[in-house]
Amino acid sequence: MSILSHSPLSGFPADTPSPFLFLIYHSDNYPAGNSKMEAPIRGNGAHFDPSAPYRMYHGDKIPGFPQHPHRGFETITATMSGIIDHADSHGNAGRYGSGDLQWMTAGSGVVHGEMFPLVNQDKNNKNRFFQIWLNLPKKDKMTPPKFAMHWAEDVVKHTNDSGAKLTLFAGQFNGLTALSPTPASWASNPDNDVGIFHITLPLPNATITIPPSAKSSVNRALYCIETRQAPASASASASKASASAGSSYSVDGESFSSTKMFTLDAKMPTTITSLGGGGSVEFLVLQGRSIDEPIAKHGPFVMNTQEEIQQAFSDYRKTEFGGWPWPKDSMVFPIEKGRFSLLDNEETYPPGWSGKWIKTKKEEF
Repeated sequence: MSILSHSPLSGFPADTPSPFLFLIYHSDNYPAGNSKMEAPIRGNGAHFDPSAPYRMYHGDKIPGFPQHPHRGFETITATMSGIIDHADSHGNAGRYGSGDLQWMTAGSGVVHGEMFPLVNQDKNNKNRFFQIWLNLPKKDKMTPPKFAMHWAEDVVKHTNDSGAKLTLFAGQFNGLTALSPTPASWASNPDNDVGIFHITLPLPNATITIPPSAKSSVNRALYCIETRQAPASASASASKASASAGSSYSVDGESFSSTKMFTLDAKMPTTITSLGGGGSVEFLVLQGRSIDEPIAKHGPFVMNTQEEIQQAFSDYRKTEFGGWPWPKDSMVFPIEKGRFSLLDNEETYPPGWSGKWIKTKKEEF
């Protein structure tokens, strides 16, 4: 058995093994927005209520995280549904979501904003994504900031014969290789065996085996993030039984029915199977070789010493990491604009996109 330990996943941020620093799973069921993409409530500057159907976070009328700095690590934003508007101190920008992934190496320092405009005016704006912080080793903490946008159309996905669905956000999995991270990333070296896998088991008896790592000193964590119940069936008794049972699953033959974090032995395979309840079960896998260096962190900065943290604050006060070139701290783009990426003054679009700044019927947010 590959399970070393497990514990309830009662909320986020969740514990993460090195080389990861931070994991949060955002799941917000925002209502329809108005013509300005605003929510019907106003944020209080720090709206993080886990019991609410949605959160405004640090946003005012539009939820999200207005401009803030980072140094010394990477942010990986892996989306499932919804829309994120990105703007930063280097003049880069984007609108992405619904399966897209943004990889940002903050390195020596960048200021960015992440806002969640409510682009749908006639239906809810469901927003689901992971934000993952991946550490950088000392030699790369002051590397120039770099960005990569991985469109959903290009992100590697696979469904096996049992119905298990795999999205490969980073790394390798049974011969499949994810899109490349930024050049200075810890994930760019195959010896570090960094993997980020999103797994959905939609049916009873769907199963998938995570292969063992061939590298040494690799940490691996498995997070069960959702155990959805089946929708009501035509039979009231069947529906009641299904709802009471919930969606259960097994990890290496041991049964569970609630969200959990598992610490796994990466040298061994791990088999996950959906068991009952009729609903889907979702997992995230984080793995990678540990960065065995001291960690000093304070808010948005992650370095190796407290002196480097103080230097980061000093540099930010002096330079603002390039300054903020946008008219608003909580920058969002026009409601009619579709997915795009503006990087180094060049605007690009998802594969097959016409280049027009109009959201087409193809794009479902």
